[in-house]
Amino acid sequence: MEVQAITKNVRMSAQKMREVVRQIQGLPAIQAQAVLAVVPRKSARFVAKTLKSAIANAEDQARHKNINLNPENLRVLEAVAGTATTLKRFVPKARGSAGPILKRSCHIKIVLSDE
Repeated sequence: MEVQAITKNVRMSAQKMREVVRQIQGLPAIQAQAVLAVVPRKSARFVAKTLKSAIANAEDQARHKNINLNPENLRVLEAVAGTATTLKRFVPKARGSAGPILKRSCHIKIVLSDE
């Protein structure tokens, strides 16, 4: 059984998010939560929240389908951070010109499996 959780439009670049997401790929879900708890980055909080949601989704699906599911058997099958929309802003520069500012955001997708 595979379950997923997606967090959309997180106001952080996908590049920064991928550094944390790569650390939990392939780990058991409980161990991945422990790893994220000690990573001192803002992106780790967003990934931890998404992982917690995926675990809750797995328990909810198990309850509805009458499957005996142990959260300790769940494993992070896939953890991906992809780019989302970019807000484009401009800041005044010298001699009447303007410089672009790109405020990036990303989507986080975590897929858990009990296999």
